[in-house]
Amino acid sequence: MVRRLLGEPDLFRVNPYTRAAPRIRLYCVERVEAAERSAEFRAVTAAAVRRSAAARVVARRRLREVLARIAAEPIDVPHLAPRELAALAVEYRDRRDGAPGTVGSADPGGLDRWEVDCLRHQLARYDALLDGLFGGAGWAAAEESLRRRVHAAIAEAYPHLARECERQLSGREGGPPPE
Repeated sequence: MVRRLLGEPDLFRVNPYTRAAPRIRLYCVERVEAAERSAEFRAVTAAAVRRSAAARVVARRRLREVLARIAAEPIDVPHLAPRELAALAVEYRDRRDGAPGTVGSADPGGLDRWEVDCLRHQLARYDALLDGLFGGAGWAAAEESLRRRVHAAIAEAYPHLARECERQLSGREGGPPPE
């Protein structure tokens, strides 16, 4: 819009922050104000507003579709014996952190955290469900919806992990973890 309405800049200056960056384009205030008063500016601005409104409608529709897909997605939590889940969680943590550990070496609450993390990463098909949304409008809401569903399914299948699931969810929201 600037190039269309104002043409070439009145002055170029070296970028004061990074010399490698493109030069800064400067325009006389009078030219800018005159362009803003023109009929062409009003027409270009109106078209930009229409495009922006249409883009918001599309983004809201995509978000609704993704949230519906996430809500309909079955989340099947494997029912494992406590020892089996603990062993898998330790193995998962060892692979992730590269630090060998044992069930007995976990700090209080640590094993619960490892178990929830292990189950969450095995269950959440984040990539497939959130495909095409990353960084786009609604991505954070869609990811949060999926995370809540996964934690709720884990808490239902493993009641002893419900507190850890809630702690992880509240920690992501920036609130204090439950006591």
